[in-house]
Amino acid sequence: MKCLECDGNIAAPKDSMEGEIVTCPDCGASFELVKGSKDFELKPAQTVGEDWGQ
Repeated sequence: MKCLECDGNIAAPKDSMEGEIVTCPDCGASFELVKGSKDFELKPAQTVGEDWGQ
């Protein structure tokens, strides 16, 4: 799969499951695996920010 940020190659493990987070080895961007029409596709991972109670 191609990274949506830097167009680098991301290899998902053979035993990957939907919802798993993969990271681009080139730029470090995180993506969630979602089931596509015939294989997994990448979707930007939701990042949870720190809640400082403000």
